[in-house]
Amino acid sequence: TLILSGTAEYALRAIIYLAQHSTNGRVAAAEVSEALEIPANYLGKILHVLARAGILDSCRGKHGGFSLAVEPERLSLLRVVSLFDQVGDRPRCLLGRPECSDRSPCAAHERWRSVSQQVTRFFDETTVGDLLSEGPR
Repeated sequence: TLILSGTAEYALRAIIYLAQHSTNGRVAAAEVSEALEIPANYLGKILHVLARAGILDSCRGKHGGFSLAVEPERLSLLRVVSLFDQVGDRPRCLLGRPECSDRSPCAAHERWRSVSQQVTRFFDETTVGDLLSEGPR
């Protein structure tokens, strides 16, 4: 996607899958990997980042797996994606400049800033619960 890296997109997809499927306990990483067609090793690293951040609970062993540690209605998309992408106060320069600010703007800075603020507001104000209640399953 234009807005999110592949890693952040995978993280969001995994969180939504877990929110939908962990009602009966934990979901194995292998199940998530297979269902979403995300490479298992790559997904494992993403899930562990989410667990260290307190977003997921994890348990090893025969009946282990992952489940949400935060209620979907209280989990903003921004909290998930900001672990993997720079979303928010200092968005990445659209043209890839390492230094891009109001004082040293790139050619797209002014136009991109307003769009970026709207995108950040969307991720901050939208929860996983919103997506579960509004979107197709």
